[in-house]
Amino acid sequence: MRTFDHGRREVGTRSAVADVLDLGVGRLRGAVLGVGHPQRVEHDRLDGLYSFVSIGLSVLAVLALRFSRRGADERFPWGRDAAEPLVVVVKAATLGALCAYAAVGGILDIVNGGREIAVGSAVVYAAVATLGGLTVGLVLRRATRDGSDLVRAEAAEWLGDALLSVGVLVGFIVAYALVAADRADLAAYVDPAMVTLVSLAFLWVPVKLIASGLREILSMAPEADVLERLRACIAAVEERYALSESVLRASKVGNRMDIEIDFVVSAESAVRTIADSDTVRQDLHEQLAALGLERSVVVTFTADRRWVA
Repeated sequence: MRTFDHGRREVGTRSAVADVLDLGVGRLRGAVLGVGHPQRVEHDRLDGLYSFVSIGLSVLAVLALRFSRRGADERFPWGRDAAEPLVVVVKAATLGALCAYAAVGGILDIVNGGREIAVGSAVVYAAVATLGGLTVGLVLRRATRDGSDLVRAEAAEWLGDALLSVGVLVGFIVAYALVAADRADLAAYVDPAMVTLVSLAFLWVPVKLIASGLREILSMAPEADVLERLRACIAAVEERYALSESVLRASKVGNRMDIEIDFVVSAESAVRTIADSDTVRQDLHEQLAALGLERSVVVTFTADRRWVA
């Protein structure tokens, strides 16, 4: 029995870039977010913990990328692509737990009367974090537009963190104005309040990543726009060869799209021989290749519809 190799020729050149970028993200995040400013504010404490955990998660992402790029073999006849959404879920769940921890800590600080901060250095820190996160997120997103879901998840985390740093920056500016107006008592509540709001707002990033990862792990249908493009390609082939009906089953796992297409052949169809079937397969292959998807495709033909139900 021949083992089917799904192949990774198109992704092979991207995987090295993804590995380097993802590991670089982990190191850069550790260098930027782990340092913080001299006066320990609550947001800095959160960033230190976030930085420490993110380094481990980035290393895990690199290992998962390398594992999935090894392709199919006797032990993994369908490939190792499921490792990527699995790690995305682990990363997102960990970040979600950190957000919840920070939100609870911020609420407790508010209840206990707030926390004094060095507003000047806090503003500088928030500005640097915003600029750094936005720059890395945009560069990473652009460089890996067609790459791994793991790296896209990393880019989403950077961009989300950058947007939330904008909120923190605005909060620190407000605190600076309060201190200048001799209202240090109110300024003490700014940092824990911003930490709470930022942590709760940031939860949308891990929640979205978890939903996307579970969708792939459970072999659910791909996103609606992808499904519509697949149906359009199949409909064109179906009409061209006068096939009476087609049934599509598709799911996305990592960078691989699993596609099964069953055609029902009628007396008017142009498919009569195995050679005719291969002609349809070649046409379909060219249609799907134009979509730019890495795919594993199974195409069957039958004259009895009960075999495709």
